[in-house]
Amino acid sequence: MAVAAAQKNREMFAIKKSYSIENGYPSRRRSLVDDARFETLVVKQTKQSVLEEARARANDSGLESEFIQDVAHLSNGDKTPTVEDGTHQDETKNGQLDADVGDDGGKKDEDYTLTEEEVILQNAASESPDAEHAVQKAALLLRLRDGMGSLARILKTIDNYKGCVEHLETRPSQEDGMQFDALVKVRMSRTNLLQLIRALRQSTSFAGVNLLSENNLTNKTPWFPRHAVDLDNCNHLMTKYEPELDMNHPGFADKQYRERRKQIAVIAFAYKYGDPIPSISYTESENSTWQRVFNTVLDLMPKHACREYKAAFNKLQEADIFVPHRIPQLEDVSNFLRKHTGFTLRPAAGLLTARDFLASLAFRVFQSTQYVRHANSPFHTPEPDCIHELLGHIPLLADPSFAQFSQEIGLASLGASDSEIEKLSTVYWFTVEFGLCKENQQLKAYGAALLSSIGELLHALSDKPELRAFEPASTSMQPYQDQEYQPIYYVAESFEDAKDKFRRWVSTMSRPFEVRFNPHTERVEVLDSVDKLETLIWQLNTEMLHLTNAIKKLKSSHFE
Repeated sequence: MAVAAAQKNREMFAIKKSYSIENGYPSRRRSLVDDARFETLVVKQTKQSVLEEARARANDSGLESEFIQDVAHLSNGDKTPTVEDGTHQDETKNGQLDADVGDDGGKKDEDYTLTEEEVILQNAASESPDAEHAVQKAALLLRLRDGMGSLARILKTIDNYKGCVEHLETRPSQEDGMQFDALVKVRMSRTNLLQLIRALRQSTSFAGVNLLSENNLTNKTPWFPRHAVDLDNCNHLMTKYEPELDMNHPGFADKQYRERRKQIAVIAFAYKYGDPIPSISYTESENSTWQRVFNTVLDLMPKHACREYKAAFNKLQEADIFVPHRIPQLEDVSNFLRKHTGFTLRPAAGLLTARDFLASLAFRVFQSTQYVRHANSPFHTPEPDCIHELLGHIPLLADPSFAQFSQEIGLASLGASDSEIEKLSTVYWFTVEFGLCKENQQLKAYGAALLSSIGELLHALSDKPELRAFEPASTSMQPYQDQEYQPIYYVAESFEDAKDKFRRWVSTMSRPFEVRFNPHTERVEVLDSVDKLETLIWQLNTEMLHLTNAIKKLKSSHFE
């Protein structure tokens, strides 16, 4: 119950709604990177509003605020223990109350600022009576004005609140006017912990009281999906791009097309992990649109697509998945990918948030739409449709090297900050969507947006745009526009070169932990303990033994 409550309260600061046009999302900007930037802004605004509301409740009602009223009565009756053995006083040299302490024991400045950790703890405690009394481990960082003499009062106050001190350490403070910093790790009920923090804050002996919570309330490892089943909770749409809301959409005036889009979206929203992907009975018009684009790609592919794309495209044709007269079903494509690279598909209703979309790649899951672009605009779509997904993304997801690169982008996104999500989205934009590479000194396309958009492909390979070498550090900071053809494209020497540069760049990210995908359990693991690292080393040593033996046998057979 405590874990569930903690997760629910973490979600206070998460995005719960789809940010489509009616929720303020700019209707003419539809890219993954802009989604990330918009998401960053809304996350900050949401977090700030939650904190301000909680702080206002605490300040408006003073010491008798909801902050105190919501907690259970302590076992010693109505008497509230404080920093000084049941009172709010702090001794001076004369044994009198501090000048800054009022008659009610509180500081005259009644402004009480809740931190994000305290808001989460407060809400977790208010879930139920059991949650109120749940044992909470926490670390308190205290800045002491009066030196070591304050430690005795701290320990006595913790004891009064029925707390247990598990660790205590001090060090000289680096702050001007402070004597020491003290780190105190405690174990006590949530209600008592909340009142302890409030009592410590009323004392003028301390310049700061900071809560560093544990037990999955707030910690250095934020929530992110650990298994593909968690992707059921990662399907937030930034832009549904409803045709009826934007008159520039090709289907704006087509009521039948709008209804068709809604029907297919309902199917995607109902999908859950483990379900077979529902089949779509595509109409004659939809299959005709597919055929026009398919045949054009087939004509241009030999000259302009990279070798990996062409090889996988041929395999899809041989498997009777890519044929000109019908749109492939996602279930068939997913089964094909699983056999070749371990990737699978799941249906999406539209353009996902950057964080949710990138997270799916960590599990080798690609979120694909199933609706088809409007028949009046077969060679252009203002948002991802199944033709873009199938002809643009799927062939390279069937290539082992590119599949690995895609997964590494996804793994790098797990637990990343909002600003880093923006950078990863930008790298994704200029590689997976609009990437170019060298092949026998000639430019070839590997970006899905190029390979599924004929006009953009021919523009990218002309002498009009500026071409730059792919370097993740600079690429991730490059502004771009999505109203017209790209003025700048990034060229990779090869997939392997791009992967190597990407890995080095990711290592500089500020995320304070490392993750890996365990192919045996199909779970993402945080490498945050010696046991996990020893297990990984053992697995790697086993793999190296197999590789070494294989090399020896190959050499032996070669010289026989």
